[in-house]
Amino acid sequence: MNNQEILEIALLQSALDLNCRPEDLQAKEHKVVASVSRPGARIYLKLPFGCNLVSYGSNVTASVRPGLEGIVGGYLAGRRPEECFETPAVHELDRLLAPYGLRSRYMAEYFLPDAQATRPQPCLLEVRILTPAELAGLYLPQWSNALCFKRKEADMLAAAAYDGRRLAGLAGCSADCETMWQIGVDVLPQYRRQGIAAALTSRLACEILERGKVPFYCAAWSNIGSVRNALQSGFRPAWCELGASPIQ
Repeated sequence: MNNQEILEIALLQSALDLNCRPEDLQAKEHKVVASVSRPGARIYLKLPFGCNLVSYGSNVTASVRPGLEGIVGGYLAGRRPEECFETPAVHELDRLLAPYGLRSRYMAEYFLPDAQATRPQPCLLEVRILTPAELAGLYLPQWSNALCFKRKEADMLAAAAYDGRRLAGLAGCSADCETMWQIGVDVLPQYRRQGIAAALTSRLACEILERGKVPFYCAAWSNIGSVRNALQSGFRPAWCELGASPIQ
């Protein structure tokens, strides 16, 4: 796959998640659509959304529950895409959503592989590819980013770094939808800052691409280490999301 094909697959999936058209995500003007629960959406999403904002850079597409179209449309109006995800604007969004029992809960940046840059990085340790059957005994707290404890059946592959017989790092991928597998990675503290995370992430990304799926990677903006790992592994920023959910 080339970069355009990878992007088009991501746009199709986002459109399915948000209940919009792929072209809405690259329009010049902001879009507001009604959120519905649709087959094929990413399995971890809680649909329908209360309010979910997505930007691929040119605009913001908001998927909202009925009755919020005007409220959220007014929030987006006149703001550049990046402003909609920044404070103090997000505080204004929370003020607008509070009467409806909603509040912003998470913000994250998503990365897609650059077909020209995604190559297996060198590793000081032995790297092995593990199948689902080999993951059964690895659902432990130290591998909570690499493996999906709540949805074990979604875990497809893992790249593991071994220091002798000791597992030092693990990158796993979950089939969060039909076409895209999400990568998560963990490295034991004493093995960090040695390039192991990038070696595992890049190797796993290549394995996923070879299987005809698109790997993607998610990181909080504040998680500098995770963002650096994405970039070093050949991933590039693709879209961002802000989600609001019921106040608890």
